[in-house]
This record gives sequence, structure tokens and C-alpha cells, in this order.
Amino acid sequence: MTTIYGIKNCDTMKKALRWLNENGIDYRFHDYRKDGLDKKQLQAWASELGWEKLLNRRGTTWRRLPETTRETINKTSAITLMLEYPAMIKRPLLDTGGKLTLGFDADTYQALFTY
Repeated sequence: MTTIYGIKNCDTMKKALRWLNENGIDYRFHDYRKDGLDKKQLQAWASELGWEKLLNRRGTTWRRLPETTRETINKTSAITLMLEYPAMIKRPLLDTGGKLTLGFDADTYQALFTY
């Protein structure tokens, strides 16, 4: 089963969910804030995708961090921050059961679900 991870009120999430619905893709939505986030799972994602790609540096949560924190970020501190502030995880994160995809791009999603 495909699982899409993110935060419900994110505009990019809304686009991805709309695309999945319009294309009849069966999925489960996991909201980081409501459903929580497991440290082991986050570490596995960081290992597979790279913590740098997983970390959302464009959002307001990132910009509100002290400059020293942003300048000295590493894998360990990034994972700690993403657990504390799930909005710092790039979204959506789509898990098709064997492949993880970050962000939303209609062409990429189309390629993933074309059998």
C-alpha cells in the first residue's frame, strides 16, 4: 500500500493528494503532526534519501531557528530537529512500498504509477 507522509495544510501536500485522488491511486495519508513520527523510520529515510534532502530549509520553521543552529546542522541534529518540528521535513514523502519520493511532480507520480 502506498503511504504519503506530510502535513495536511501544506499546499504541496494538497496538490499531491488531489493528484492521487484524481488518478484513482489507493493510499494512506500519514500526518506527521497527528499520527506522530518514529525516530527509526526518520533515520531510515535519512539514510536512503540523505538527511540534507529530507530537511526542508525553505520553511518558516527553519528560518526561525537560531543562525548558529542552522550553520552547524549535521545528520544527528537534523534528525532531532525534524522529530521536534515535523514541518522541517520536506513534503510530501511518498512511499510506494519500495521507492521513496520527496516532493510533488505530476510527471514523476505518473511514472511511478504507470504499470
